Amino acid sequence: MDFVKDLDNRLLFAIPKKGRLYEQCLTLLHGSDLQFHRKNRLDIALVTNLPVALIFLPAADIPKYVAEGNIDMGITGQDMVAENESVDEVEEILELGFGKCSLAVQVPLAGTNQTVESLVGRRVVTSFEVLAKSVFEPLDKAAGKTTKISYVAGSVEAACALGLADGIKSGDTMRAAGLHDIHTIMESQAVLITNKKTTHRELCDKIASRIRGVITAGRYVLCTYNIERKNLASAVTITPGRQAPTVSSLDSHEGWVAVQSMIEKKRQGEIMDALSAAGATDILLMAFTNCRV
Repeated sequence: MDFVKDLDNRLLFAIPKKGRLYEQCLTLLHGSDLQFHRKNRLDIALVTNLPVALIFLPAADIPKYVAEGNIDMGITGQDMVAENESVDEVEEILELGFGKCSLAVQVPLAGTNQTVESLVGRRVVTSFEVLAKSVFEPLDKAAGKTTKISYVAGSVEAACALGLADGIKSGDTMRAAGLHDIHTIMESQAVLITNKKTTHRELCDKIASRIRGVITAGRYVLCTYNIERKNLASAVTITPGRQAPTVSSLDSHEGWVAVQSMIEKKRQGEIMDALSAAGATDILLMAFTNCRV
């Protein structure tokens, strides 16, 4: 297959090729009805029902490609977007709610350096050099010192134990390595990003709308129940919906109404209990696979 020719006039959508974001991204894409088949772990897959090509890349590289305009949109971590020096060319359009982590400065539990200030002028290893410099450069300037920041692509937790560094900057939990956080730089999660100057803005917006629908569908369920009209006002305070509940009369039961309302999935148990206490009957919950709200 001539992939170069097939990529003409397609929106290029970058997806993490492996790791903790990969499987969740695939679930999100399938829920958004982006139909494709990735053959033999190839790094390009053509979407069959939209003019889109999926490009599978390391998550850390995606912000760079999007910023430079080589890729129209992508999914990656907020920390990786912030680490990219061309971040001004990238538009973050949607937080995806998975891949959450904290990016923090960490030191040995038993070490003498237990504040960020105590690390000034010492050695720090990180895979996030840009963000590390944003933390230590103002501290260095104030103290008249220079903190040595070294890039390590692999297991940064080993650096302190090997005597290679006095502190590390990482997005992972390091308690097993005898380390702990002393300063949180940022909270991160997976995000949908686009190049601000993409020529496929309309298609980017369509895909973003579909993905937003999948995420919303995962957070809500449809609650339906019957209740006497005299108790409707109290029931509506329990299930106000995103805008308002849908209420219809029950022809076979005078004085009763049927109610439909979107409710938060994480609160479904307490909401059903409260509806029962308010006199509701036939309470049902139905899951969504996608929606537009």
